[in-house]
Amino acid sequence: MENFAENRKAHFDFELLETYEAGVELLGIEVKAIKTNKMSLEGSYVFPRLGEFWLVGAYVAPYQPNNTPGDYNPYRDRKLLLKKEEIDYLLGKVSTRGLTILPVRVYNKKNRIKLEIAVARRRKKHDKRERIKERESKRKIDRSLKEI
Repeated sequence: MENFAENRKAHFDFELLETYEAGVELLGIEVKAIKTNKMSLEGSYVFPRLGEFWLVGAYVAPYQPNNTPGDYNPYRDRKLLLKKEEIDYLLGKVSTRGLTILPVRVYNKKNRIKLEIAVARRRKKHDKRERIKERESKRKIDRSLKEI
């Protein structure tokens, strides 16, 4: 499995509780662009609309800018392909206060483009600070062990 795009900020700003694999409805030029790593998940989110889930705010650059159709929108909403049971379960989770659904990474699986989504809870500011302190102390310990 090759990663094409990753939402690194999601791991820091949110506590990821559960992850799911979803297909994405894409255009042919978007598939080619994603396979050449021209996608960004920064600032994107998953939004329920009329009993379906949509990827909103993800950027897919044109594969060949000169040959791209004039009406192509790189920020367009993209429908996620999930099973009915997963949709019902995730709709229940989204209605719970404090939980949201985020895109985590885009990868390929058997020549298909897949999106890993996660049910997440936003971290508080003090939790983020604790993680930074833990990371720095671990680096100091690793450095001191290397010197020995």
